[in-house]
Amino acid sequence: MIYVVAHLKVKPGTREKCIAAAKPCIDETRKEKGCLHYELFASATDSEGLVFVERWNERTDLDAHAKAPHMKVWRAAGGEFIVSRTIEVIHPERVEKL
Repeated sequence: MIYVVAHLKVKPGTREKCIAAAKPCIDETRKEKGCLHYELFASATDSEGLVFVERWNERTDLDAHAKAPHMKVWRAAGGEFIVSRTIEVIHPERVEKL
């Protein structure tokens, strides 16, 4: 099992629009093979911060997720709002930074 924690910074005043744009992707991702948990949280301390917290069966499931059609749509929609992102893939034996 692996975890993914993705921190997003959005343009000022766009957090709610970004969350709305992510909703279709979130709904589709939860149906994917190997997806055990997929949530988007708004930061309680940063009005421009969002955090995806994900849990996947294995890395190959996450790799397939990255290629899913709804991810392409999300990347295009989210690109309008997202200023920066950091992604960590947490394996039992190591942490990957993407």
